[in-house]
Amino acid sequence: MKLSLKPQALTQESFSAYGKVLSTKDSKSKIINNGFAKKHYELCLMDANEKNGVSTLHIYIAKKREFPLSINMLEKHPFFSQTFMPRSEKPFLLVVALGEDKPDLSTIKAFVTDGSQGVHYDRGIWHFPLISLEDNEEFIVIDRSDKGLTQSKIEECIEFDFINENITLERT
Repeated sequence: MKLSLKPQALTQESFSAYGKVLSTKDSKSKIINNGFAKKHYELCLMDANEKNGVSTLHIYIAKKREFPLSINMLEKHPFFSQTFMPRSEKPFLLVVALGEDKPDLSTIKAFVTDGSQGVHYDRGIWHFPLISLEDNEEFIVIDRSDKGLTQSKIEECIEFDFINENITLERT
């Protein structure tokens, strides 16, 4: 199978099967701190509690990808959700698919953010690792920690390698 993906604009409607688009545009907000801040609240709810896990915050520093990019695998986190928020105002790309034991290629899609958007992948959504268009772009990532406890360990990531598929992602 040969497939060339062209990213489409990221909207909540087009991304809803995979998770949520995170943005301050059209989100619920209120003024706090005696008028010195505006709080955009409950943009997403983290799903990290499997086997007493907790949500944890990381910063990823991404390397620039070269295009066309070979989409030679997808990964998923079967027991927790994952959130990516860029620290800059620069767009990034994402590739997602639905599916249980393996990605369902009839649902594979590519999206480009507008630079102000982040994404929240629901539990078990197949996705390609972070696709940055610039070197040293920083992302705040929220996902699950087992707090180093053996009894809290889970299968964190499942990878699926494409063997007979030739899937490429165009830059835009």
